[in-house]
Amino acid sequence: MPTDSAMAAGLSSASPKNDTSGIENKETKATNDQPKRKMRAQTSKDRREYAKRKREERSQEEPRERKPRTETDEPRKPKRKVALLLGFCGTGFQGMQVNPNARTIEGELFKALVKSGAVSSENGDDQSKVQFQRAARTDKGVHAAGQVVSLKMIIEDPGVLDKINEYLPEQIRAWGFVRVIRSFNSKTMCDSRIYEYLLPTYALMDPSEANAEAAQKLEFAQRQVPEVSAEEMAKKRAYRVPKERLQFVRDALAKYVGTHDFRNFTVARGCTESNSKRYIHSFTASDPMVIQDGEWISLKVKGQSFMLHQIRKMVGLVVLMARANAPLSLIDTLFSGPRVNVPKAPGLGLLLEQPVFESYNRKAAQQRKDAASDPVTFEPYVEKIDKFKQQYIYDAIVDTEMNDRVFDWWVQSTEIYPEPYTYVNAEGTIPEDAVVTPEREHAWQTQMREMHAAERAKNQAVESDDSDNGEQSADEN
Repeated sequence: MPTDSAMAAGLSSASPKNDTSGIENKETKATNDQPKRKMRAQTSKDRREYAKRKREERSQEEPRERKPRTETDEPRKPKRKVALLLGFCGTGFQGMQVNPNARTIEGELFKALVKSGAVSSENGDDQSKVQFQRAARTDKGVHAAGQVVSLKMIIEDPGVLDKINEYLPEQIRAWGFVRVIRSFNSKTMCDSRIYEYLLPTYALMDPSEANAEAAQKLEFAQRQVPEVSAEEMAKKRAYRVPKERLQFVRDALAKYVGTHDFRNFTVARGCTESNSKRYIHSFTASDPMVIQDGEWISLKVKGQSFMLHQIRKMVGLVVLMARANAPLSLIDTLFSGPRVNVPKAPGLGLLLEQPVFESYNRKAAQQRKDAASDPVTFEPYVEKIDKFKQQYIYDAIVDTEMNDRVFDWWVQSTEIYPEPYTYVNAEGTIPEDAVVTPEREHAWQTQMREMHAAERAKNQAVESDDSDNGEQSADEN
């Protein structure tokens, strides 16, 4: 699952390591009986010193000898800095960013760039050789209708775009490319990013009394997310969200707009008050739409940048608040209150709509007369993108939900294991047992790992029984 951090363009909070040149610092050496030193947020001074130290290290290195070119080597062709616009369905991929021994969007894209001649084979072993950079990261299974990568590309062949698409899987498409200035970086020059989240409205139904009763009576290890029959699932998909509940969702999403401290909406590691503030331009919910007999709403959020899982946690909290009739003030409390576990909605519904480059387009237009005709924008490809989004993204999300019941399992799991979310209540108060401490977090993570292991074992047993029955039927035939 769209990583929502990947979705984030912020800098890492970990400070660069000092080069001790082999000198051991006994005072800061980690031991079992010493607490770990708290990491502070990285500052501009830290980054300048780190860059200066790296430059000095490189200046002292011996220059690498270039491999002499031979007659059989392909001739060098001029490269131009471009912004490559693409879209993809993330199903079956381990996220956007290249990862050894994993099938990723970048891995498939870079192979296609090399095979098409857009990147020379000489540079085909390392993305950094062509200054490859993505505008936003996406997690496992997360989709993108519009994504931008910047790189130095060979564009003298007028048919290079068609060749790139020829070598790409059908679920990844390159829409076009735009010439940009040499210093263009799709990550740092991106003003904001727009994400969409598709949510089936039955996730907003009132909680199950049977699940609440099971959570009260049974020990944690004895609980299981119940199976739902086809008839029960059909009733849920026939649900139509009331106007009052939809308005509550819209009002709750509006609470996120502006600059807030979102430390409760991301992972705890490396997150501090100084690096967890984010600015949200807008967060809206569409009118309901019926797809394959089920009702869905589209949530769209525009922000400067996002932290890991931030969007999925913002959506997850609003869903639970709507189900529990919690007051809107709870969101304000979480901005400034203690650390709590915020539920993370499934990654299935998340997709990157597009990164936005308003400032770059405006400045480029002022500096060059012809720049206004070549902004970094998806407008020329809207028709193609909408068709692709319907066929490869929306249909994939709906079909997966119909077959695997992802949202139903997630909603029921929050009811069967409600302990971390007791602060989502009608009073809007945060009980002491909901506040995250290292001990509670460790115990909860251990319990959840055991629960997931039990679920996997149960699914494997069912698959094994189905396989045995299938073999028996084949023998009988």
